[in-house]
Amino acid sequence: MTQMMQVAIRTAPLLRVENLAKSFRLHNLGGMEVHGFSHINFDLDRGKLLALIGPSGSGKSSILKTIYRTYIPSNGRVLFTSNGLKTDLAVCSESEVLSLRKNRIGFVTQFLKVLPRISAVDSVAAPLIDMGEGEKKAREQGRELLNFLGIREQLFDISPLTFSGGEQQRVNIARGVIAPKELLLLDEPTASLDQTAAGKVLELLLKLKSANTAMIAIFHDLAKVQQVADHICDLTKERSQ
Repeated sequence: MTQMMQVAIRTAPLLRVENLAKSFRLHNLGGMEVHGFSHINFDLDRGKLLALIGPSGSGKSSILKTIYRTYIPSNGRVLFTSNGLKTDLAVCSESEVLSLRKNRIGFVTQFLKVLPRISAVDSVAAPLIDMGEGEKKAREQGRELLNFLGIREQLFDISPLTFSGGEQQRVNIARGVIAPKELLLLDEPTASLDQTAAGKVLELLLKLKSANTAMIAIFHDLAKVQQVADHICDLTKERSQ
């Protein structure tokens, strides 16, 4: 009788970052070069969260922007694997980047950017509608998400630009996560939030993980990192190497 060997096959990570680096050339200062970050290496699987930590100026936000291709890296590779196709975000075309941003890679910044006079629920529902969901269902999901994050129902039909900073941040997070993406980048998602609101955001991140979303998030509070992170990239250590 022939015995069959069972071999564990390691699938490619959703994201592989290899020797990533970014420097900035300041042309208004005679072409002076400023170091952003270097020697960044990690793998990120679906359903996992990588926390970026470190002091201000250590390059955390720049790493997110380089992965999102807002910045073009000075060195390294950013390999994104989806549906069996591997794309190097460091060198792929602008059209490929735009397609991935629309369908597979999301970015939640610290600041809400919406058109004036557009209501909170419509602002949140818009990304889902852009992906083909019906307006009624998208608005229902937007209301559910705003309610989950503690936004008062009487504010749903008001422009979020009139909200407090913490309320705007929660609207921004709802807008950033409502349309499912494979990879989500979050720049300080709990900054400026009180403990209750921050707790709801962390609960939402755990739900996204259970739905197989991979995330890279910037945090300053190590207690919050311990609640949601599977891996940590400490830019303090990276900078000292």
